[in-house]
Amino acid sequence: QVRLVESGGGLVQAGDSLRLSCAASGSNFSRSSMGWFRQTPGKERQFVAVISWTGGSTYYADSVKGRFAISRDNAKNTLYLQMNSLKPEDTAVYYCAAGPDGAILKRDFGSWGQGTQVTVSS
Repeated sequence: QVRLVESGGGLVQAGDSLRLSCAASGSNFSRSSMGWFRQTPGKERQFVAVISWTGGSTYYADSVKGRFAISRDNAKNTLYLQMNSLKPEDTAVYYCAAGPDGAILKRDFGSWGQGTQVTVSS
């Protein structure tokens, strides 16, 4: 199991940028696929981005492709999500998650953080 703690959320205006961080504890971080998901009230948690344990492979939801960038620093046990050109529809609670190498679907991820709120005003 990996313990995950997100940070970096906040209130920004449309067009602004934010960088989310996810600090991981546990010996499995460097061998885990890591993902970002987001959720708005009354809706299911949605996939945002995933990165392989080496960092060599990334995959994004169409809605964020070209605006968001997922990265990781295995030496620091930290996952990042750089969010640029933010839109009001990006408003959500953002969660990081850890899973076995190759994990992409939400059900594949077994460890979750508590979430960080991102609010984008128009």
